[in-house]
Amino acid sequence: MHNKVAHTLARAFVRSGFAVLRFNFRGTEGSEGEYDHGVGELDDALAAIAWIQDQQPDVPLWLAGFSFGAAIAVRAAVAQPVAGLISVAPAIYRFAGNLEGQPECPWLIIQGDEDELVDVDETVEWVDGLAPGPELLIMTGAEHFFHGRLHELREAVMEFVRPYP
Repeated sequence: MHNKVAHTLARAFVRSGFAVLRFNFRGTEGSEGEYDHGVGELDDALAAIAWIQDQQPDVPLWLAGFSFGAAIAVRAAVAQPVAGLISVAPAIYRFAGNLEGQPECPWLIIQGDEDELVDVDETVEWVDGLAPGPELLIMTGAEHFFHGRLHELREAVMEFVRPYP
């Protein structure tokens, strides 16, 4: 929740006129519970979705996530339809493989081609297997934490969500 990429995603949505909720998954920092290999964390995301929809029932809900959070957001968007989804460096094969469907919403995946933690070729292979699949933006020269590229990341997100107020 406190890394540069998560902050950049939140700022992109705020600058685009959205309200933003960031949260920690169970067992992260001061959060209660223990890491649950993506199972309980999906429950955390679905609980956050339910809460925000209760607070803002008439506002379109978008999900955005980075790395582990991106993979959980993909799974959450399959389980609970949302207005849109942004996945940055999604750890798909580790935490969201074998989906029973795919998100049925506008969806952007942003992946660096020099990502040292999430293999770009695996991401491309996974996206190529989806129909119709998300829009995929490969950022040349970007690594996992998008050092020196956060401005470009923010602009790409804002450009993608612009048609969907």
